[in-house]
Amino acid sequence: MLSFAALLLTGLLRAADAATPFELRVMTFNLRFASAEPPHAWPERRPIMRRVIERETPDVFGTQEGLYGQLRDMAADLPSYDWIGLGREGGSRGEFMAVFFRRDKFEPVSFDHFWLSDTPDVIGSMTWGNRYRRMVTWVRLRERATGREFELWNTHFDHESETARAKSAGLLAARLARVDPRVPLLLVGDFNCLAGASAAYTTLTQTAGLTDAWLAAGHRTNDGLNTFHGYQSPKRAGERIDWILARQPASVTEAAIVDYAENGQTPSDHFPVTATVRFD
Repeated sequence: MLSFAALLLTGLLRAADAATPFELRVMTFNLRFASAEPPHAWPERRPIMRRVIERETPDVFGTQEGLYGQLRDMAADLPSYDWIGLGREGGSRGEFMAVFFRRDKFEPVSFDHFWLSDTPDVIGSMTWGNRYRRMVTWVRLRERATGREFELWNTHFDHESETARAKSAGLLAARLARVDPRVPLLLVGDFNCLAGASAAYTTLTQTAGLTDAWLAAGHRTNDGLNTFHGYQSPKRAGERIDWILARQPASVTEAAIVDYAENGQTPSDHFPVTATVRFD
């Protein structure tokens, strides 16, 4: 049993940590679902995926398109991280919007999933004309050292239907408004529409009041690089469809579109996007 002095010291250290700014290194990464067929088969991409995440060292990251076996592979390759997710068709079926977090720094407090439809609490529902199910996974995490909490929300909007994307943003804005505004919150994902030039972006940055971490960053790496490349030569047309959005951040130190490759092989058909976000 700890002595009173030890308990007091622990409490003082915890209070000192809690008084410092709350800084998070965040990543969003569309993994490209695991395929066994070349080119760009998952067995070829898997070790490159591990190395780029180890190099970027995010505290938390959201992935899109990952299949259950693929995510289990990543968990085995990245033992410093734990993860939470659900297949968009329910259970382990279909693509996941998984949330990964450093197990030594954070513990999950609560989490849930909902579907981007008129019946969001119905598993696998879709009502807006899209051909593929779309969903959100969110996790509230507690920093072990300080007890401070934050939420990470992760999504993947439809790639075909503008109506579905606009309605998805509206639903997200309504759901985000329910979260205690004092809790730091991040929304990441593949939104399949352009930052600054889409109804969904306007809804999330104006109606929901979220800050685009890319635009807020004091320093940007690979400014102008498209986040989706489709395994083709990267283009610099400023087309960002993968975003990190934050609610009331104090600052964003830096952000990057990470064009990592080995011998011409990229880990995915999207580049991961990172940001270092600070909250008061």
